[in-house]
Amino acid sequence: MSVTHLRWGSDELSLLISYAPDGPPMLLAVGEAASLPDPSAEPERCAVLARRALPLVEVQTAGGGRLGTSGKRHVDGAASRGLRWVGHEEDRDESGGQGVRTLRVRMADEASGLRVTAVYTLRDGVPVLGAEACVENTGEHPVTLEYVSSLVLSNVARHLPDGTRWEDGLALWLAANPWSGEFRWSRATLGERGLYDVGMVAYGQTGSKNRIAVTSTGSWSSSEYLPMGCLEETATGRALLWQIEHNGSWHAEIADRFDDVYLALSGPADREHQWRRRLAPGGSFRTVPVAVALVPGGGFDTALAALTEHRRATRRPHPDHRELPVVFNDFMNSLMGEPSTEALLPLIDAAAAAGAEYFCIDAGWYDEEPPGTVGPGSVPGWWDAVGDWRESAPRFPGGLGEVLDRIREAGMVPGVWLEPEVVGVRSPLAAALPDEAFFRRDGVRLVEWGRHQLDLRHPEARAHLDAVVDRLVHDYGVGYLKLDYNIDIGPGTDGPGTDGAESGRRSGNGPGDGLLGHNRAYLDWLDGVLDRHPALVLESCAAGGSRTDHAILSRLPVHSVTDQQDFRLLPAIAAAAPTAVTPEQGAIWAYPLPEHTEAELGMVMVSALLGRVHLSGRPDLLTASQMAVVRRALDTYKTYRHLLPGAHPRWPLGRPGWRDAWLALALTTQDGTTLLALWRRDGAPPATTVPLPWLPEGSEPRVLFGAGPRATLEWDDRGRALRVGLPSERSAMLIGFG
Repeated sequence: MSVTHLRWGSDELSLLISYAPDGPPMLLAVGEAASLPDPSAEPERCAVLARRALPLVEVQTAGGGRLGTSGKRHVDGAASRGLRWVGHEEDRDESGGQGVRTLRVRMADEASGLRVTAVYTLRDGVPVLGAEACVENTGEHPVTLEYVSSLVLSNVARHLPDGTRWEDGLALWLAANPWSGEFRWSRATLGERGLYDVGMVAYGQTGSKNRIAVTSTGSWSSSEYLPMGCLEETATGRALLWQIEHNGSWHAEIADRFDDVYLALSGPADREHQWRRRLAPGGSFRTVPVAVALVPGGGFDTALAALTEHRRATRRPHPDHRELPVVFNDFMNSLMGEPSTEALLPLIDAAAAAGAEYFCIDAGWYDEEPPGTVGPGSVPGWWDAVGDWRESAPRFPGGLGEVLDRIREAGMVPGVWLEPEVVGVRSPLAAALPDEAFFRRDGVRLVEWGRHQLDLRHPEARAHLDAVVDRLVHDYGVGYLKLDYNIDIGPGTDGPGTDGAESGRRSGNGPGDGLLGHNRAYLDWLDGVLDRHPALVLESCAAGGSRTDHAILSRLPVHSVTDQQDFRLLPAIAAAAPTAVTPEQGAIWAYPLPEHTEAELGMVMVSALLGRVHLSGRPDLLTASQMAVVRRALDTYKTYRHLLPGAHPRWPLGRPGWRDAWLALALTTQDGTTLLALWRRDGAPPATTVPLPWLPEGSEPRVLFGAGPRATLEWDDRGRALRVGLPSERSAMLIGFG
């Protein structure tokens, strides 16, 4: 059998692909170029990798199933086994200021008519592989897809030394992402997560038939887990960190195969998400994109530094990424959805005095219900009546424009809150738009918590939202929109398909395909809004951090990471947020209240100082000394915020635990500065030692911001460690080096 090999990539990250006339193309190995075997000099080693490898793209069809195994795994699809090499193309694009290489590998199955293209991208100097796939039906009969991988990586355990079991030698980082408790990372070996070498390869089997599966179903992409994970060698720190770049359903699985381990990443699938795509002759399907950072050492933190650079390089440019204005929002521990002219005017003056540069009127500005009215599920009375997005005359007797003018007079840019994708069941818009403009299943319009879900594939749904945004920008001069999303609509819709002609049920597509179509239409709508209004700042929010994914974050410059109201719990979220959101995009609440002590005010403010400051609370009720603390924190922030867009996070006390007594987050910036935030929580000892091994000899700490009883700092230059004392529980400080 004649086997051909293709090496592609850079010194930092390369692929080794093999193909032969009687089998599918396979990705044998991925890593730094020096770590890949030489097929001419090491044919036996390549043969071992080939036995364990999977096809470049895993495809499962309704009429094909799998070969050689069964169970819940999404590998060994018969359709992918029938693929054969057609050719490949390599491109290089220098237009964006950073060289981008693209590899397209084309495959085909002449019997079924399926043609599959695997697409890989690399950016110069960044060890992050981007991947997606496209499937085309060139045959004469329809084909129903049930699963298509975005990326499959085999031989993940190939670097483990002889005698080390992969179940012990590989650890898996995953991040539970509960509402108001986001970014809960945990590390455990594959064995501790339930995947073991059961010894059956010796008896001719592929492995255990089991898997570690992480999946998300519905329109909240991160309501249970972040669409991320990291495989790390426990002994060496070699790491593989991935993200699935999609704002809907997704799936990741890790499993064993012929004494090694594979990783498969995808968007929605039939089994987990009710996704099916029936490809008519001439039809095509494109998977969701994914990205994988691979580093030979340094573990999670080093891989995250690479992924952070990928996130910055692949997002839509926006001036907000550089300016990082302080935003006041009237919701959190403030008006809580009950704005009015009377309530807002003193807040506007106080926010401006504190140093805010934008002022966003949050939920309720359209509410015609009497103040205090409670709707379904203890929400405000307007909850099931939203959709038209017009100001409330009772709340704003002089008009909303009067309040927005006051914001501008105070030197701030005005903004408002919207929940664009929903229409309340009591809204007149629910009857004005056709059924086809909403999510439906079995011909019934869906209702979730008193709301209908718009389907943005429908032109009338999109035209409605375009009109709302354009009216707010043109008629009111709004420069900021907070886009919230407070329902998860479930697996999807079997309403009109992508061609708008027939229902998903009749076409053979599952409701998950309808959700995928809407997810992509929503992203296209966001792009259209920013194309028309390039200076408009759009904030992403979805019940706090329930839609924290790169599909959204690559488009919107600001992301609200949480709804957490307790300032004692917020630091664990703030300290971990840079794992999923770049510091210059991650908005953290700072809600000073009159009942806070000076030390507590310090904790409130420090939680926001290494990200985007979203000021709230009641600055209008603070004493002069309390307001001075808030103003001092924001003045300090403005002296270094220009450094955040190039900063990388580090966690000198480890990834933040939910109940950790002390928490630490460090940002290292391009000019050599290190910014270190420290929090002392309830029950914590009065002092702790923080290792900072990356700092150069002769470094000296300086307190940038703190409040309450005076802190103590003792720097051990030889040991590169800082001994910190904070006399008060519920206190925090910001320290600078460099």
